[in-house]
Amino acid sequence: MGKRPVILLGMALGLLWGVGLLWAGARVFLPVPPPMVLAMALFPAGLVTCVMIGRLAQRRFFDDTIIDGSPFAPGSAAAIDQAVLRNTVEQVTLALLVWPVAGYALGPGVVLALGLGFAIARVLFWVGYHMAPPLRAFGFAASFYPTVLAAFWVLWRLLGGTFALPL
Repeated sequence: MGKRPVILLGMALGLLWGVGLLWAGARVFLPVPPPMVLAMALFPAGLVTCVMIGRLAQRRFFDDTIIDGSPFAPGSAAAIDQAVLRNTVEQVTLALLVWPVAGYALGPGVVLALGLGFAIARVLFWVGYHMAPPLRAFGFAASFYPTVLAAFWVLWRLLGGTFALPL
C-alpha cells in the first residue's frame, strides 16, 4: 500500500475516533464546573508534552553531536521527536482556544473526553511517526479532528440558538 492510502486511512480512522469521542463524552454527566473540568482535561496533554520535552533533553544530553544545541540531523529520531513536540504544542494551542467554550456549550464530559483522547492520540502520533511517517496520520487526525469537530458543534449550537454563552 502506498503512502497516500495509508495516510487517508489514518485520517478516516482519526475522524471516526473524533466522532466517537464526542459522542461518548456527551453521554457522561459530571457534576464539575467547566473551569475545573477544563483543568482536568488539559492535564493529560501537559503530561504528554512534558514527556516529549524530557525525551528531547535526554537525547541532547547523551549525544555529543547535539549536546551544545546543534540542529538535529534530518530524519533522525531526535528530529522526529522535535517535529512531534512542535505539532503537539500547535495542537495544545488550538485546544486552549476551543475547549473552554466547548466545556460550556457541550458539557464537561465532552471536554474531559477531548483531553483524555488527545493524550492517547498524541502518543500514537509519536509512536507512528517513529515507525514510519505515514503511520502518524491516525494520531494526528485523532488529536486534531475532535477539537475541530467540537468547534463546529459549538458554532452549530450557537447559530441554531440552542446555546447562549454565559455572560
